[in-house]
Amino acid sequence: MAAEAATGSELVQVVALLTAGVVAVPIFRRMGLGSILGYLAAGLVIGPFGLAVFSEAEAILHVAELGVVMFLFIIGLEMQPSRLWGLRREIFGLGAMQVGVCALLLTGVGVIGGFPVAVSFVAGAGFVLTSTAIVMQILEERGDVSTPRGQRIVSILLFEDLAIVPLLALVAFLAPAGEEITVSERLVGVAIGVASIVSLVVAGRYLLNPLFRMLADSRAREVMTAAALLVVLGSALAMQLSGLSMAMGAFLAGVMLSESTFRHQLEADIEPFRGILLGLFFMAVGMSLDLTVVAANWRTVAICVAAYMVMKAVGIYAVARWRSSHRDALERAVVMAQGGEFAFVLYSAAASVGIIDGEANAILTAIIIVSMILTPFAIAVLRAVTPKDEQTLEGVDIASGLNGSVLIIGFGRFGQIVSQPLLLRGVDVSIIDNDVEMIQAAADFGFKVYYGDGTRLDILHAAGAGRARAVLICVDKAEAAVRIAENLKEEFPLVPVLARAYDRGAAIGLMNVGVDYQIRETFESALLFGGATLEKLGVDQAEVAEVIEDVRRRDAERLELQISGGLQAGRRLMKGNIPEPTPTPLTPPRRPGQAMNEGAADALGGRTAPAGEGA
Repeated sequence: MAAEAATGSELVQVVALLTAGVVAVPIFRRMGLGSILGYLAAGLVIGPFGLAVFSEAEAILHVAELGVVMFLFIIGLEMQPSRLWGLRREIFGLGAMQVGVCALLLTGVGVIGGFPVAVSFVAGAGFVLTSTAIVMQILEERGDVSTPRGQRIVSILLFEDLAIVPLLALVAFLAPAGEEITVSERLVGVAIGVASIVSLVVAGRYLLNPLFRMLADSRAREVMTAAALLVVLGSALAMQLSGLSMAMGAFLAGVMLSESTFRHQLEADIEPFRGILLGLFFMAVGMSLDLTVVAANWRTVAICVAAYMVMKAVGIYAVARWRSSHRDALERAVVMAQGGEFAFVLYSAAASVGIIDGEANAILTAIIIVSMILTPFAIAVLRAVTPKDEQTLEGVDIASGLNGSVLIIGFGRFGQIVSQPLLLRGVDVSIIDNDVEMIQAAADFGFKVYYGDGTRLDILHAAGAGRARAVLICVDKAEAAVRIAENLKEEFPLVPVLARAYDRGAAIGLMNVGVDYQIRETFESALLFGGATLEKLGVDQAEVAEVIEDVRRRDAERLELQISGGLQAGRRLMKGNIPEPTPTPLTPPRRPGQAMNEGAADALGGRTAPAGEGA
């Protein structure tokens, strides 16, 4: 009975975890606050200080840390050794500079607050270690992991993971009994860490690929999944036993497998575990927030959170401005201004050697968690107050006084192809677009494109639309194409307007405006593609041409019906892949039909009429 009750209680906890995440995350994402804050809030609700479904958040946190480990493994899979080597300056230059500057500033905050130097250093150093889980999740949601600014942040995070080793050594040195630890013992610890990294690199280089090749030959999918988990967790365990970060071990394993032919298979196997465990990690962090400590020391917590986040952001911004723009530096400062999960390890070590007591450990842990919770809010505020990126027009000419025979509005992939027959025929073409990067790229290929927004009447006048013999609308967006066509037809009714339509709806809109010609961008290419397929299937070319012409006729007839009847009109003209029912007799005839006269006999293929019935 006791076993059944325990099992039922554990099942309730599992259901509560899943329910909290499923409910909270969509709500917070819809509110624009991100999934991280949703997980944190869900954990707070079901934790010891909410509904108390869980009483020991630490146990869940230890398991959930594997989500961070798997996350770093997948990041490693995306980063080849050559790419990682290319980031060495960012890792050991930018990373070391940020950690050093921020540690100095945050230690100063503690000293100014009246705390001893050792306590101030431990508290500040813990806050320096940014939350890898939060920052990487933010970068992934934005799609910035592979961008230059994202790579700089990843490099700094990697150095911070490495920094946990010397920081733990400093904690041991600053301990009241620190003199009992000899220099040789410290050197042995460093040697063990270096040897572990080298061993992992060698194993990844020479053992992992043969292992996965052998397992792939067995064609047992579940064994491949188990092997992927073994590699991730085994690497993490090896690094942990040597005194390094578990996440660092998983990351190195991912890097070693990044050039393997099994990379995509490994990523697919690990991804489901990574997503669930990472969400569980954030929920466990929310559960770990001790509200009694926060309530009893709310002034200290509030002041320290504000002071640490502000000073860390100042340090990050100062370092970032060395090689980044103001906007990138400000964004990095806000994204990385929180403390991280490795601070829990550092504070626990400091408490175990007597640098801080249990109450100080609880307060510092609460400060870290509150800073993690505030990060999504800080990012939302930054987005609200920061103006959107404005395109610089340096080196770009504004459309003014153009006199081309043909004006092309929009010079993407469609407009570029359209321009070729005109230019080969010697037609004088003027081109405008509102994408500065595209204009600059086009110049490298010999095109003079002017900057201008075709939806504005003044730009159309300046671009010579009234003097052109034809205007071609080749923009990507359907709404913009219709708007440009409206302006052209109202302002220059005698100028022929030819337009690219994104889809049938856009084509109907352009026809209602009165363009002289419109074509759906994929229509003709799709017909050619379908015709080529029929030829590959052995259909005669003449029959293919006949079928394609029938499709074109049906489409034109359907489009005419849709102009007046809406998009659902003319559905009968489309050929679907659901078989149409064929009427059949309810019961088969007892005998074959017979002709009753000579005309019927001819229709039935020559069957003769019964004698005496021909007349």
